[in-house]
Amino acid sequence: MSDLTRLSAVEIAGLVASGETSAVEVTQAHLDRIGAVDDRVHAFLHVDTEGALAAARAVDERRAAGAELGPLAGVPVAVKDVLTTKGVPTTVGSKILEGWRPPYDSTIVERLRDAGTVMLGKTNMDEFAMGSSTEYSAYGPSRNPWDLERIPGGSGGGSAAALAAYEAPLSIGSDTGGSIRQPGAVTGTVGAKPTYGGTSRYGLVAFSSSLDTPGPCARTVLDAALLHQVIGGHDPRDSTSIPAPVPDVVAAARLGATGDLTGVKLGVVTEFTGEGAEPGVMAAFRDAAEALAKLGAEIVEVSCPHFKYALPAYYLIAPSECSSNLARFDGVRFGLRVGDDGNRSLEEVMSLTREAGFGPEVKRRIMIGTYALSSGYYDAYYGQAQKVRTLITRDFTSAFEQVDALISPTTPFVAFPIGSRTADPYQMYLADLFTIPANLYGGPAISVPCGLSDGLPVGFQIMAPTLADDRMYRVAAALEGAVGTLTPPTL
Repeated sequence: MSDLTRLSAVEIAGLVASGETSAVEVTQAHLDRIGAVDDRVHAFLHVDTEGALAAARAVDERRAAGAELGPLAGVPVAVKDVLTTKGVPTTVGSKILEGWRPPYDSTIVERLRDAGTVMLGKTNMDEFAMGSSTEYSAYGPSRNPWDLERIPGGSGGGSAAALAAYEAPLSIGSDTGGSIRQPGAVTGTVGAKPTYGGTSRYGLVAFSSSLDTPGPCARTVLDAALLHQVIGGHDPRDSTSIPAPVPDVVAAARLGATGDLTGVKLGVVTEFTGEGAEPGVMAAFRDAAEALAKLGAEIVEVSCPHFKYALPAYYLIAPSECSSNLARFDGVRFGLRVGDDGNRSLEEVMSLTREAGFGPEVKRRIMIGTYALSSGYYDAYYGQAQKVRTLITRDFTSAFEQVDALISPTTPFVAFPIGSRTADPYQMYLADLFTIPANLYGGPAISVPCGLSDGLPVGFQIMAPTLADDRMYRVAAALEGAVGTLTPPTL
């Protein structure tokens, strides 16, 4: 394995800026790594070799001309296949968009290109971001580099697996109920969900519009903060984008790396420390909390009584929104079209297209959502779920009057074997038990590795108030410095 693929994004950017190596050399090293291991990991759905090398050459030409390079110029990045990329396939892990090449870039991808990062390709994911294991991809599951027989999390398992397999130093994910943080936890990488509206959804293929949040994935907290800084900020093309600057997450990560948390008050969520989590996960979490206390943080217990209703509320709100958003995939305007032989009505073509194009989990959620929104049931289901969402928001508001940030395990268990939970959707949904509340609230949350259980990574979650993304980076960087990063087995 090339040493270049083992470096952090900060280290790569420094070498490129100084001329000690070229962006082309860095990119080729990662393309070679993908070629060597991705047949086993299946992190990527599409590798854009030509586009990546062209982008790398452009960075080298700018450096040679004396232009000032950005902090991530020349650094390769993998992009979850939920974000549109001009001329590059965007499938959202679904057969219904197989081969579709968008005519425009999403805002996130646009900002990545402007920053001089090098897009390697598009990563595998659960179809339309609906899943917790990447087993619901229409193109087959990704695998966890820690154990190729286990899941890398979901829905953004490909983005996390690419990091853990050293196929990319940075990646982009999207988080609707934990799809950045949960894969980060089970692969021993860092995954951050920004404040809702803090990163643009323009060009993000919608699953649940009031929850979807693009965000950074990396192997270190500082790398994640740098990527967050690049992709964040107001976008007038997104009506839910917050017209406010990104908090200085990079400075916060650097401050946290000093190891001083004096004056920081952290709340352990009482409802997330009882039954439901594996003993090894809880042991690693408690050890990490003690490490933060040794750095000067004050650790107290905080009750958020309505968090226990987050899972059922989420599985009414998200499917309801997806049933509306996915109505556009009808075989008429773009993507797959089935049965259009001139002898069938438009309704028949639409039905055949959706039957062939959507997988079982997508169909399940569309049906749940359509039922929850139907006449006579709206108030009983979707309306009630939104009321619970308000109560959860109040729990967060009350908690942040007492503490600076909340902490919990990221997931209740470590990576499970591929195929072990697909027969029972409820068991699969439990993977997001601890991550969903932050999505319903809209605040930022990050997962950082905190140790091992049975030889597999455990994630530590830090949740902060809305628009206080910098707080979570400070605590995460301090924890990373105290417990170290994790190194997966060599593939």
